[in-house]
Amino acid sequence: MSLRRETLYVRREKIFFINVTCLESIGSCTLYLTTKTKQMESTKSFQSEKNFQGFSLIVAPLWFAVSTFFWTDGEYSVPSATLIVFSMFFWIPALTGLFGLLKTRMPCYTVWGLWIAVYGCISGCCFAFLGYLTTVFNISHQDYLQALSQYPVTSQILLFAAGPLFPLSLLLLGINLIRTKTVHLWIGVLFCLGAIAFPVSRIPRIELIAHIADVLLLIPSVYIGINFLIKPNTSLISQ
Repeated sequence: MSLRRETLYVRREKIFFINVTCLESIGSCTLYLTTKTKQMESTKSFQSEKNFQGFSLIVAPLWFAVSTFFWTDGEYSVPSATLIVFSMFFWIPALTGLFGLLKTRMPCYTVWGLWIAVYGCISGCCFAFLGYLTTVFNISHQDYLQALSQYPVTSQILLFAAGPLFPLSLLLLGINLIRTKTVHLWIGVLFCLGAIAFPVSRIPRIELIAHIADVLLLIPSVYIGINFLIKPNTSLISQ
């Protein structure tokens, strides 16, 4: 009787051990599948984000370049202003993608630099709306400047002081991209040249320089945008 009891006890231990092993295996498989599912969802989200940023990097500077062809005597016309508003709308995700190239090497600059650049985009929209309204209501350049002088603080916040933030952000971005060797040298150089030519053309409203500035910003943006669309899983364009 004692031998039978010991044998039965051992068998029960083996059965218990097998049951525990099976439960642990099932738990491990469940954890693996859950982790794998989250990784796949994260990858799809990352790819979608990069695709949208790549699309924006192509559309934003392209519409901005086209808007310059609709200037009227150095002023924004209705079509020009409309294109600029849409361009600035897409410049925000485009800049998010550009600043994202530096998030591992310059995390603080990525956050604060993008925040300032977005404010520059908002100011660009304000300039576009100003051109739209002055054209619709047939207000001359001198008349609206005189009217804005009555509101010096808000005019500086929305327009004249905030406007240069957009090209200044692109200039600093180009310098940091070159300094960290995140992209090819010619990409950073074109961003810097385009950022410098931007206020030189927009403040005195010289169309020829404006077209040059547009092309200088368009070429590197489209190149990076295409890379985002083709290789969304690649966080950096070049080492």
